[in-house]
Amino acid sequence: MPLRNVLAVLYDGVQSLDVTGPVEVFDAVSRFPGLTGYTIRTVSPGGAPVRTGSGLTLLPDGDLESARPGPGTTLLVPGGRYTADFEPRLIDWLRARADRAERLVSVCTGGLLLAEAGLLDGRRATTHWNACEQMARDYPAVTVEPDPIYVRDGPVATSAGITAGIDLALALVEEDHGRDVALTIARHLVVFLRRPGSQAQFSAQLAAQTARREPLRDVQHWITEHPGGDLSVEALALRARLSPRHFARAFRAETGVTPGRYVERVRVEHARRLLEEGGEGIAQISRACGYGTPEALRRAFVKTLGQPPAEYRRRFGTP
Repeated sequence: MPLRNVLAVLYDGVQSLDVTGPVEVFDAVSRFPGLTGYTIRTVSPGGAPVRTGSGLTLLPDGDLESARPGPGTTLLVPGGRYTADFEPRLIDWLRARADRAERLVSVCTGGLLLAEAGLLDGRRATTHWNACEQMARDYPAVTVEPDPIYVRDGPVATSAGITAGIDLALALVEEDHGRDVALTIARHLVVFLRRPGSQAQFSAQLAAQTARREPLRDVQHWITEHPGGDLSVEALALRARLSPRHFARAFRAETGVTPGRYVERVRVEHARRLLEEGGEGIAQISRACGYGTPEALRRAFVKTLGQPPAEYRRRFGTP
């Protein structure tokens, strides 16, 4: 295994967790006997201390201008508090040097920095959900995917908000050192081994709005608590004490999704957790999540996550 370097770029206003989350993952590799860890360096414009968005002060290892990323280097670009007023020295450096790194990684709104430098042109990318519209509007050469927690397109990887950077870092460690190492690190950090990049940035409950009216809120809660139950429009309408037609219209108006779509999201999410954490068979999980048959569960997984349940469990399940 060749020595790998991680070079993290710092600047005033940077989101501290965008830096420390992935760095903790990479640093943990050095604790494994017999493994070559990562050499981690931080740099900033002028090598000056930077003040994070939360008020912490970070002291970089060196000057941005002297940094020379190359083969074996993962260049980490975290997000931060800015709109269109980017640090010009950082943008110029990214344009001149970033594409020489073996892997180019952004966390959260760090994707906007890469886009501003032209490094995402012609590529698929994501960023924090609140900045996806801005990225699509300001950088039309970028194909923005607002839903996944991270997107990999060749040597460039972009991730969504904050904790998604940890998921992406775990995926890179797994790529470099294997699944067992990534799993041990995830357990140490008390996080999942890693969520698949195709997983939505929000859970089903967060992706949909919370209904204003109490009967509809109660139905949302019932769906979450009973994914294997009868969740037909007729049954849910009866619980809300509305006609099926009125219920379907009101639910969509207040949550932004149809009842059927909301139920599907909840059921896939529940099945995913069972596959990750439990040892139940596919048929049992299918019944527990309201699909009835393994084939119905398989169709839902392929549609939503791009892979069948058995493959999902193989990749993300806890042994």
